[in-house]
Amino acid sequence: MSNFFWILVVVGGPIILGAAIAFALMSRRPLTPIEEEKREDAIKDMYQKPH
Repeated sequence: MSNFFWILVVVGGPIILGAAIAFALMSRRPLTPIEEEKREDAIKDMYQKPH
């Protein structure tokens, strides 16, 4: 019984992790033009400010 559990963990774990990563990548939505502009402005501000 213990061997079955570890086989399930070793085989099932990466499959579940891969499915979760694939789902996250496929469900991402593209940024709207306004969001892209805000992102670019924030990046420019971040690099222009002295630390």
